[in-house]
Amino acid sequence: MIGISEIREAAERIAGYVVRTPTVPSPGLSALLGVPVTTKLELLQRTGSFKARGATAKLLTLTDAERAAGVVAVSGGNHGIALAHMAAALHIKATVVMSRTAPKRAADLVEAAGASLRLTDGMAEAFALTERLRSEGLTLVHPFDDPVVIAGQGTVGLEFAEDAGSGDEGHDNGRGTGALTDVLVSIGGGGLVAGVAAAFKALRPDVRVWGVETVGATTMTEALAAGGPVTVALSSIVTTLSPPAVSPLTYDHVSALVEDVLVVSDAEAVQGVLDLAEHAKVWTEPAAGCLLPAARQVLERVGDGARLGLVVCGGNATMADITEWARRFEL
Repeated sequence: MIGISEIREAAERIAGYVVRTPTVPSPGLSALLGVPVTTKLELLQRTGSFKARGATAKLLTLTDAERAAGVVAVSGGNHGIALAHMAAALHIKATVVMSRTAPKRAADLVEAAGASLRLTDGMAEAFALTERLRSEGLTLVHPFDDPVVIAGQGTVGLEFAEDAGSGDEGHDNGRGTGALTDVLVSIGGGGLVAGVAAAFKALRPDVRVWGVETVGATTMTEALAAGGPVTVALSSIVTTLSPPAVSPLTYDHVSALVEDVLVVSDAEAVQGVLDLAEHAKVWTEPAAGCLLPAARQVLERVGDGARLGLVVCGGNATMADITEWARRFEL
């Protein structure tokens, strides 16, 4: 299990390379949901998502031989973008494997950063090709099945817990944040939620951490039901939340530290993007949009006394992407 010491070490290691993103109250979302809402705006991170943290944490631990051999990663979009950019900054050759279902913009950004892009017919094939390239000598930078990467993602939770206010100063601590009671985090492979939950349980143990998945990408939900990781047939439009399975490492963290995993539809996730744009004034992707319908589920379960924290994980979706999805779901 990842502890707060590993997360603090990761924070020190990556401090010169990533942004300490804002933690701010959202009056618009507070009005929309009817309870105080604080946002951790990780979409303002380098490369547009939290993934820069874990990728950088891993890259900075490589040996000279591993750097010389180059790295490989499999990605639904954001991890590949992050690895490509951060590897280029550190002068390390990177190969990124993605499914053809991944957003075109993500593939374009990977290539623009100078990485070698390999496309496959699906995510299962992408993971298989990545394993073959690893066996040929490249160093794997896994998007979630790596304690160093999870510690890097955990720096999101470290900052959020430090910056959101303890609540000792009352509801309005000058920033309107007050004491959080519940934090919502999207789940793909589970690296972010594992790291965030580890940080909060160490620093603010009374805060409940909730995971969020979309229908058609319920790898953690099904793992929890089965008692361990299982392979899931994927059909969600939210490719950034669509690995074929979670890992034993992320499963262990979620089963021990996360209150529950909530599931929302693709249509609800896209509506969440529209609502975040209108009420929070931020342009996100469905992997972040899914937090809003999940927040309503949390409020149904815990009541109106909640003070919500949302990890707005990324914003790498184009206007064309969102417009197409909104039309498809008649939103």
